Amino acid sequence: MSSINSKTYEASAPQKIAFIGLGVMGYPMAGHLARAGHTVTVYNRTESKSIAWCAEFMGAGAGSVFHAPTPREAAQDADIVFCCVGNDDDLRAVSLGAPSSADRADGAFDGMKPGAVFVDHTTASAQVARELSAAALVRGLNFIDAPVSGGQAGAQNGMLTVMCGGDAAVFERVRPVGLAFSRAFTLLGESGAGQLAKMVNQICIAGLVQGLSEAIAFGQNAGLDMNQVLDVIGKGAAQSWQMENRGKTMAADQFEFGFAVDWMRKDLGLVLSEAQRNGSRVPVTALVDQFYGDVQHMGGRRWDTSSLIKRLK
Repeated sequence: MSSINSKTYEASAPQKIAFIGLGVMGYPMAGHLARAGHTVTVYNRTESKSIAWCAEFMGAGAGSVFHAPTPREAAQDADIVFCCVGNDDDLRAVSLGAPSSADRADGAFDGMKPGAVFVDHTTASAQVARELSAAALVRGLNFIDAPVSGGQAGAQNGMLTVMCGGDAAVFERVRPVGLAFSRAFTLLGESGAGQLAKMVNQICIAGLVQGLSEAIAFGQNAGLDMNQVLDVIGKGAAQSWQMENRGKTMAADQFEFGFAVDWMRKDLGLVLSEAQRNGSRVPVTALVDQFYGDVQHMGGRRWDTSSLIKRLK
């Protein structure tokens, strides 16, 4: 069974692509690029996953697929290098080279040809986006920060929302290719703007999921049929993506739908740090972050974010 679902791809000129990081998001994203007809070379820290990816997508599109032992070798001769790793430190390691490397020459930046573009889909800090944008410029490269929203299902369906920061002309080069795994690929400002927009996204989600958790727990304690209630209120002003996609599974104590509590806490940590820097007040977000900490202590580090309701039961 394929890790990605069928999609009609918009026509774009075939390119030589590298994709670094084959986690739950990167694996299907890279697969859509191969299916869209691009030549794709992948790198993953655990090489067996790169080998498995190549076996799955060999012959999937007009282009060829390969795997490389280092980010530098994956990036050689690529027009665009896409990346989706865990955090700021991981991102620095694959782009600039791992600190433990003897010559720090195994990073993608050292393998990229002049004028190539590094597109980072990691949810990271705005600071590291600006740092790597400057480092790329010194090397004659281009950098776009491009965190995504839509979760594992969005990646598998090729329907992610991508929030970008960087140079407008460079963005236009990347956008037609990125639409292979997205439904919206939007430039929101200069370097770092994509990461800041993703923080806005996570603030919204944190508050929504907590409110939905309280509502469902309240309704269950009141003896209501919550499936029926959610069907009714989902047609009114309370409707949201979280209610439509997670409400009934929350009521059923099912929390195996991708985006993990550990990852959300990482993202909210970025929000809280940036809020302190720019003077924003985010009291609800700070409180929900603590609630996610409670879920971690309950053993829910890998439950999805809708598991906030477990605190209330």
